[in-house]
Amino acid sequence: MSRVWIICKKIFSLTLVFNALLTIACAVSILSSVYWIYPGWKPFSPYLVDGNVFWVVIVAAALNVFPSALLGRKLHTGRFLFHHYVYGFLVLAVGAIYVTFFTPVSVGTIFLVNNTAASVNAGRFLLLGGLTLLLDDLPDVSKHVETALNHIKAGAFRIRKLIMAAQIGTGIVALYLFVAVCAAMIQVPEWVTVANFILILTTLITTLSSFIFVKRKAWNNIMTKQENMH
Repeated sequence: MSRVWIICKKIFSLTLVFNALLTIACAVSILSSVYWIYPGWKPFSPYLVDGNVFWVVIVAAALNVFPSALLGRKLHTGRFLFHHYVYGFLVLAVGAIYVTFFTPVSVGTIFLVNNTAASVNAGRFLLLGGLTLLLDDLPDVSKHVETALNHIKAGAFRIRKLIMAAQIGTGIVALYLFVAVCAAMIQVPEWVTVANFILILTTLITTLSSFIFVKRKAWNNIMTKQENMH
């Protein structure tokens, strides 16, 4: 049972990382429409004061990636044949090939185009899934990567109070975005779409994760005891 529990916690960690990346992808897609596809467009107006709110939500999601991945790094799940990052690279490669040959968009623009076709969304899922697996096992890619990440962790640990304050602030903004989009969907039937349901779900998870990480003081535990001794 303990083994099953560890695997469940690992899946939970990967899900949080995937959600953070999905939040960023959703926000980037809407921002690309605001700036390039439909200049002057005000998404979910008047319930959302400004489309630039999505930049803050991107920061909220990005701040969740490190502590989310850290949950999984503390678990010893072992590996099947290869390190987890190898599977990440494989899924990314499969995703890139799939997007190139089976979708009307390119790998470089797949998160920027306003296209909700099933084939395009499948490509997005593969790319985000591969990136999730890669981020989960990133320190094992090479010693240079591990050293660089340790430097980042040390820097984050020194300004952890500032990061936690930023996580609270961006979490509040993400909560506002969730409420605004929900209100818009209730009032305007045309906004009731699968894409917007995904947006509110991933934003809600990002919001709750931000507050939980702050409450649990996740950034205080970002470095191990051995790293703190050095």
